[in-house]
Amino acid sequence: MKRSNPLRSGISAAALCALALGLVARPASATTVTTTFAVTATVQSTCLVSATAMAFGTYTGALATSTSTVSVTCSNTTPYNIGLSAGLATSATVTTRAMTGPGAATLTYGLFQDSGHSTNWGQTVSTDTVAGTGNGAAQAITVYGQAAAGQYVAPGSYADTITATITY
Repeated sequence: MKRSNPLRSGISAAALCALALGLVARPASATTVTTTFAVTATVQSTCLVSATAMAFGTYTGALATSTSTVSVTCSNTTPYNIGLSAGLATSATVTTRAMTGPGAATLTYGLFQDSGHSTNWGQTVSTDTVAGTGNGAAQAITVYGQAAAGQYVAPGSYADTITATITY
């Protein structure tokens, strides 16, 4: 019996391997293409404001003091000024504020920037307002109130409303 040599039959072992490998499935070759795009935004300066009530309590004719907190939240690096209105009493100004009570009686008081009650707080920017710069978080600013002694007005409840204005 004659044995045949595969190398002599015309098909080499390498060719057989190549044929076998060609029959095995290969993953498809993927091509990728990329691009870029710009992302932009314009941030406008913005501010928010809130305040707590100021309550003098029971006024007995003696000097009375109280505080309120104005909270200002402005976008980072935004300069601002806080002004306080004269209130609602007839003839009130930022230097002569008054709460109105029974029969249109008034109890005068002042609002100040400092605890010593020496710097009036008004509403004219760069004159009698409080300036600050926003940092993106709430900033608490104290308003100091004082009702002068020696006011013997009609008994009853007295009230006023102050508007805090942020200029930025």
